[in-house]
Amino acid sequence: MAPTSILTLGSSESTSRALPVAYWLLRVGAALCFIGHGAFGLMTKAAWVPYFGVVGIPDAWAWRLMPLVGAVDVMAAMAVLYAPRALPLVYMVVWATWTALLRPLAGEPIWEALERAGNYGVPLALLVLTGAPRSWRDLWRSSEAMSHDPDTLARVRTILRWTTALLLLGHGALGALTVKPMLTAHYASVGLPATSTILVGWFEIVLAVGIASRPTLAVLVVTAGWKLATESLWIAAGTPIWEFVERAGSYVAPLALAALLHGRSYR
Repeated sequence: MAPTSILTLGSSESTSRALPVAYWLLRVGAALCFIGHGAFGLMTKAAWVPYFGVVGIPDAWAWRLMPLVGAVDVMAAMAVLYAPRALPLVYMVVWATWTALLRPLAGEPIWEALERAGNYGVPLALLVLTGAPRSWRDLWRSSEAMSHDPDTLARVRTILRWTTALLLLGHGALGALTVKPMLTAHYASVGLPATSTILVGWFEIVLAVGIASRPTLAVLVVTAGWKLATESLWIAAGTPIWEFVERAGSYVAPLALAALLHGRSYR
């Protein structure tokens, strides 16, 4: 067999192994995000009330609508997890983008919307990987087939690269630029001083710039571990586990990108 044939075969085999890993990471990550978000809707959450107010919904109705929002989120998550279709993925992308934008619309820093990039970037990557719908009929087709088209895979990698960079930038800016009290409380829960909020924030901003410019397999794996550790501080700080579950996109995005880069590395 010619050397070029061996190289092509290695590339094909590596891509075939990496694609299912990335696909399932995205599928489970999108589902977990909406399970976590839906759980808070079913439980009701006082912090959500101002977001309803952005569109003129009074407080009393906000409390009544939260369980409905939560139920729809959980149903979308179950659909993606057990019988994926384009429709719930489109819903996830649109709804997660809108709920992220509600933060700055309600007067919070724009970094809050960027920090939630995993919520909308992960289902968007999965939607592109399985084929974006081009008609109403396509909304109901199965989303279990993965594209092997090089251009499509390049688009998925780009989406995941910017998703990872933006969520790091947003989280880092909340620490370094706004010194968000909740982050300080998280670091204090594991014995870190208050100055850690700013230092960690700048570290994440630098990491975001590095991933945006040139992501590498090693850096992405480290980033996934870092996000797992920092998001687990929600649990250490005594908040419900759903906060950690809801942020699954933050650690799934770099892992899925790492899998796709690993599959490409043999080309």
